Amino acid sequence: MLPLQDIRVLGVTVFLAGPFLSMNLARLGAEVIKVEVPGRGDPVRGNGPFAGPQGIHPTRQTEQDISTRFMKRTQGVKSVTLNLKHPEGRRMFLELAKQSDIVLENLAPGSMRRLGLAYDDVAAVNPGIIYCSISGYGQTGPYATQPAHDPQIQGMSGLMDINGDPDGPPTRVGIYVSDLVTPMFASTAILAALRHKERTGQGQYLDVSMMDTLATLMFMEPLEEAMEQGLPLRSGNNSRGGPTGLYHTKDADIIITVASEEQWRKLCQALKVPEWLEDARFAQSHTRQTHLDALRQDIQQRLGQCSRAEALERLTKADVPCAAVRTAAEVMADEHLYQRGTLQPMRHAALTEPVPGVVPGFPVRFSGTPLPELPGAPTLGMHNQEIYRTLLGLGAEQIHQLQQQGIV
Repeated sequence: MLPLQDIRVLGVTVFLAGPFLSMNLARLGAEVIKVEVPGRGDPVRGNGPFAGPQGIHPTRQTEQDISTRFMKRTQGVKSVTLNLKHPEGRRMFLELAKQSDIVLENLAPGSMRRLGLAYDDVAAVNPGIIYCSISGYGQTGPYATQPAHDPQIQGMSGLMDINGDPDGPPTRVGIYVSDLVTPMFASTAILAALRHKERTGQGQYLDVSMMDTLATLMFMEPLEEAMEQGLPLRSGNNSRGGPTGLYHTKDADIIITVASEEQWRKLCQALKVPEWLEDARFAQSHTRQTHLDALRQDIQQRLGQCSRAEALERLTKADVPCAAVRTAAEVMADEHLYQRGTLQPMRHAALTEPVPGVVPGFPVRFSGTPLPELPGAPTLGMHNQEIYRTLLGLGAEQIHQLQQQGIV
């Protein structure tokens, strides 16, 4: 039995944060039903390129074509269409929620309440429901109603202020980090809420904020100490203390970590400079921090005489933590990641063979319950017949009539 095999999730999720949360729950075995607007679906469905029976193209070639961005975010999820603004659509949603364990949504705060589908509405028909809302700033507070995507959250959270070169501008992290990390906290909270429900029978509401998430991550660093000392918060590819950082070799870059006195001794051994251990500038951690520029220049001078392979061999032999700074193309071609299931072929639920590209797998291996290969991303409304027949008891003719009325 998969960890969440008996759990049903009903999601009104768009863009990235909500869908990523949904997909992770599906990876653990939950049945995840994604509710989409009839005829349009998740806005990401409209963002090319598109993959389908005729391959990948900038524009749709067939009705079965799906956005590759959408495909990466909805593996293993079932799609139904439902007009939540219509009274019958609202009634059907509540009937689905009555038979679900979890409701997810990441619309703008207040949207589900205006539809009559807020936590209170759902809890009235299913008191044990775990209802999780993800938003930029949370459901309460001065910023709650401000629209926000990941770039705004990276700016408002202060993350951009500590990212980038010391003499450069604030810099955005190259992935949608708040959209991706926030669902991880949300999934932990959901599992905790399910455990609470097992013991008490009580459901609850989870208010998850992207800015809260990034702020909690940021202040894991002792930023207040750096601010008090007047030190720059942006340190680029180097750490704020010690020679940890990026170095150039003859043909590529590497990154090393020196986070302890033992690792410092090993670095001196690898570079064949035992005299640095007695040098007053470098002998202790606080003196190295004072003379970091000179130390990094000296390390760079020595590593710059080596190829990447030579530098890594010397450092590895001395047990200095080090690694190549690889390109995205190198990583995507790494067989290690495919053997572990970290990267997997991209799948389309309407096609039997994978389409070009990769999707992320679940990055944790279970010894007792190996996770299955998920079905591919669904076409819009692909599971209308299955879900409405099995959960709502509707026949094909009734579903057809609902389609004609614009309800599904």
